[in-house]
Amino acid sequence: MRGLPKNQISLKALTVWRLSAIISAVVCLLVVISVGVGAYFLELPYWITVIVAMIWLIYSLIAIFVVPKIRHRVWRYEVHEHEIDLQYGLFIIKRVLVPMVRVQHVDTHQGPLLRKYQLASIEISTAATKHEIPALDIKEADLLRDHISRLARVTDEDV
Repeated sequence: MRGLPKNQISLKALTVWRLSAIISAVVCLLVVISVGVGAYFLELPYWITVIVAMIWLIYSLIAIFVVPKIRHRVWRYEVHEHEIDLQYGLFIIKRVLVPMVRVQHVDTHQGPLLRKYQLASIEISTAATKHEIPALDIKEADLLRDHISRLARVTDEDV
């Protein structure tokens, strides 16, 4: 039986995921405020606003403090000569093997938060789907993208 993949994503991913969750929480807070204003003007019972605010608060605390830690602990990857081994998930852990013969192209991408922390994500495309390795240091992402591309090319030539 094969062991767990060896490589973990960058520790800076925790910060990026937490910032992303904070931004989402602020947007959701605007919805909660809108519900409160709507309840006031429509003369609905105040407990509707209290329940929505409690749901927002619990969801936000979990999304900011718990989820990034679990995601980072679970996320692992390893590139072998003939496949890419990915493990990820939150409550349900998923393990995926991507055969090199199926890899069509590999690219890196960055959003504003990833760019600020000098991280990049790798996207591995096959004919059926795309797989992503999130939040790697940018140099590691570039090296890994080139390495996977080289292995996929060699594998295609063998077929």
